[in-house]
Amino acid sequence: MPTLHSLAERFARYGRAGGWLLIVCIGMVAPRMACAADLGPSILPKIDAVTFEVVAAKPVHDPLSYEKALPLDLLPYQQRTDKYYSIGTAFALGGNRYVTAAHVLLTGMDSLWGPPELRDASGHVYAIDKIEKFALRRDFAVFSLVTQPPNVTTLSTNAEPVLDQAVYAVGNALGTGVVVRDGLYTSDTPEQQDGQWKWIRFSAAASPGNSGGPLLDQDGKIIGVVLMKSPNENLNYALPISEVLNAPANAAVIDKRMSSGFDLFDTTITGTFNTRFALPTSLADFYAKLQALLHGYEDSQLKAVFAKDAEQVFPHGTGSHGVLYGVPGFFAFPTLLRRNSAGEWEPGGKRAAKVPLPDNGYLAIGRVGHDLLFHLRKPDDVSDQQLYGNPARLMDALAKPGLFRRDVASERIKITAFGKPGLDTIYTDHWQRNWRVLTWPMPFANRRVMVFALPVPDGYDGFMRELPAGERHGYLVNMEAMTDFFYLSYRGSLAQWKDYLENTTLSPVAFKTIHIDADYGKRFSYASPRVAFSITPQVQKIQPDSELTLEFMYFPDHDKVVWDVGDIQLRVDDNDKDWINVQRNFAPAPDLGEGFQEMWHKVVARQHPMDGVARDGNDVMKINAVVDAPGKKPQVLYTAFYAEDGSHPQAYMRKKLDLLMKNLHVHE
Repeated sequence: MPTLHSLAERFARYGRAGGWLLIVCIGMVAPRMACAADLGPSILPKIDAVTFEVVAAKPVHDPLSYEKALPLDLLPYQQRTDKYYSIGTAFALGGNRYVTAAHVLLTGMDSLWGPPELRDASGHVYAIDKIEKFALRRDFAVFSLVTQPPNVTTLSTNAEPVLDQAVYAVGNALGTGVVVRDGLYTSDTPEQQDGQWKWIRFSAAASPGNSGGPLLDQDGKIIGVVLMKSPNENLNYALPISEVLNAPANAAVIDKRMSSGFDLFDTTITGTFNTRFALPTSLADFYAKLQALLHGYEDSQLKAVFAKDAEQVFPHGTGSHGVLYGVPGFFAFPTLLRRNSAGEWEPGGKRAAKVPLPDNGYLAIGRVGHDLLFHLRKPDDVSDQQLYGNPARLMDALAKPGLFRRDVASERIKITAFGKPGLDTIYTDHWQRNWRVLTWPMPFANRRVMVFALPVPDGYDGFMRELPAGERHGYLVNMEAMTDFFYLSYRGSLAQWKDYLENTTLSPVAFKTIHIDADYGKRFSYASPRVAFSITPQVQKIQPDSELTLEFMYFPDHDKVVWDVGDIQLRVDDNDKDWINVQRNFAPAPDLGEGFQEMWHKVVARQHPMDGVARDGNDVMKINAVVDAPGKKPQVLYTAFYAEDGSHPQAYMRKKLDLLMKNLHVHE
């Protein structure tokens, strides 16, 4: 996806973009085996002794609940009984030094599994002690073990292999154990960034899981580290062993070119993550140091993406005018603003499904790019305190449509509950909206679900994404930035609004200057620094289930863009056709099209339908009028609207509209 990534994933994607496929494997392991043509029987036991599976311990506790018991008996015996996942291959260099691929080692960074360890042919597992060499771009790591395996006879190395000779790729192929497969050393290929070294290309088969294993010559000497394969042909890549042996001692070297972008527009930049730090250090300290450096780089790259195109990033530039000067549209479903290929910002995504919940609740879901949008209308029997105080309720609702499943053999088992979140914090966006940021682990897949949820009167609006466990920071900063482009209406019954407004920690700063009061059966009032009005039951019923919607918009206000109410709508209830609304209209930018200009002209000139003349629309009578405003040529005008089911004469409709406008006062 075009966003900021953590190191391992971004490295993998960069490799694929160059026509490579990293051959790391995450799976189960069957008993080890070795076979290849021409290697004598005396060398095979030595190869087996110096080659190890890289494994990570499976989680002991599963916090997830499922629609039924997992049918683990459908899995092969080895898969369901092995306590470890197999993630790659490593081999011994001698002197308590071991080698694997950098991208294999990085699968353990911020992982939900155990740290990477080595497993030998007899099934013994050995913990990593110190990281001694590391090179991200060359894709290798050298490390020691806490306890050395017995009977490891080191293989010789050959730093000057000869083209067209027989070679043997050794590794954990497809999670089935260590195998040896033969082929030819076909060519040398310059690495893509700036040709600092040449990859060994070979025709021996390499499968997922081979990453980090040795490439041997016809005499059984190590000539390279198997790292990548070509996806469309059986020509694979290994790093020459000389690059490992000659690399700086006691240093982690990061010198990798990476592309970065942002989900909501197509600007991308290419930068180099260029740093180094001293080794040796423990595996945990290595991860912590590398993560800190990576997070700083990701943060700087995101800022650079925005800076590159700053004059066209919403709300700047003429491409934003369609949103900033648009007529309120009452978005019943939340959306994210995206910039299209013409450079114009527009709402992206729409509701794709609506799943009923008990007691008038529902979950509406849609999609924008890589993200799922949602609106959760809480059940009537769930209070604000129960919903906002227990994030598990939110996730249980999000899981209800079957968005998250676990594959077991041929079955896909629905996840029904996630339990407590692993992260629960508050993020305040540029518009001073307070987002609930939550993540839930999915340990079986080494993945997380990240949710950004905005409390609204009737529940939650927000967006979410599933991500690899080690990608948390890259996704987090990306999704934090996306909150500034979120577009929504605040809606709920008057009873829900009352509860919502009492909890000031939930509401945005904008609500500090908005006053809403409902005295059921007697009076409703709305007041802000921009506009104020009040009605009695003479205009419309005022009851606990009356539905109030405030559409917040982005619009210019003097020398800045603000996020504030652009339309106020009150319905008798959620399903009734009787409603009133007060709408903010303002002069469009000169560059906008004829439709914008014509709409504004109708408002200024009080032309139909803004002339106070009732009209029939699908058996609902409607009437609009423009509210007088101070100034000879106002840039902002408010309109009042009244609608009632059935057929009604002009005098009746005008009387209702006059009652609405009687106590309607514009302050801007």
